[in-house]
Amino acid sequence: MGEEFYAIIKLTSGEEILAMVCVDESEDQPVIILNNPVTMKYMSHGGLVKSLIKVKPWLELSDQDIFVINYDKIITMTETHDQKLISIYEQYINFVWKAIHFDFGNSYRGALPVAELISSRLPATLELAFMSALFAIFFGIITGVYTAIKRDGYLSKFILSISLVGVSLPTFLIGVLLIWLFAVELKWLPSFGRGEIVELGWWSTGLLTLSGLKSLILPSVTLGLYQLTLIMRLTRSEMLEVLNQDYVRFVRALGLSDRQVHFGHALPNTLVPVITIAGLQLGSIVAFAIVTETVFQWPGVGLLFINSVYFVDIPVMSAYLLLVGALFVIINLFVDLLYLIIDPRIRDNQLIGEA
Repeated sequence: MGEEFYAIIKLTSGEEILAMVCVDESEDQPVIILNNPVTMKYMSHGGLVKSLIKVKPWLELSDQDIFVINYDKIITMTETHDQKLISIYEQYINFVWKAIHFDFGNSYRGALPVAELISSRLPATLELAFMSALFAIFFGIITGVYTAIKRDGYLSKFILSISLVGVSLPTFLIGVLLIWLFAVELKWLPSFGRGEIVELGWWSTGLLTLSGLKSLILPSVTLGLYQLTLIMRLTRSEMLEVLNQDYVRFVRALGLSDRQVHFGHALPNTLVPVITIAGLQLGSIVAFAIVTETVFQWPGVGLLFINSVYFVDIPVMSAYLLLVGALFVIINLFVDLLYLIIDPRIRDNQLIGEA
């Protein structure tokens, strides 16, 4: 094994990578060992000086750190002593290694560990997202099914007309209107804050107190209204399509009641595409909770992210973005697993494949 050094390598594929390189000449055909290779690209904006560098793993889908390539795959290999490139490379590798271990450093603003800050705010955001999703899915499916079954009724037409509000109005405006109506005029609900909370170990919740429940209503409705409208319209369109299928006409001909036809046969087949969209929207709820948390001063990670943007607190910003991305992946995995419960055809195909 030869001595390790930093090198910029041009591959026959056209890629340029930077890595800690070691030449292994112990074999009959010498090979190049790459340790944590990355691609680095200068970025310019509007013809300005190239001052930004974009760094990403060489093979993003691989979980390996060390790669072995032959000389015939290399066009040029140049040892570099550019301290700027080496510094960026070392910072990037160090950041990735610490991020894997949930170590995002300390906040620039409060000098507290970022993981501690996020873990203290995360229960509030997850609680808000869960209640918003529950509100959107429950009422979205109910109103979607009703407007499909009673599509010519006056109430269905009224619901469809009102649903345009959830699509057309921005989230912050809906929040301000709800605060004005229920907090300022009627004085039924609080306008900001989380209310009284109960500590359950490392988790905190406001669902066990009256003030906590009242404080949760307006933010949940504000955050979930757009998702409710989307789920309602999707459920309605899918339900109308399913009700026109031949098997629905067949079960009607067997003499089954409308309730059995609608909820025993049509609704389960309607839910498969609805759950797909609903799962994606759950990730959006967490991501777009920023606006709602700002309007209602909800002490979650969204408000923490906004404050970190104001103070250019980069460790908190990067940790938040990684958290949202991880939640999207986890939610999509959970939705895929739900398919096995809802759609027997998928479950049977998997069983056949395993056999």
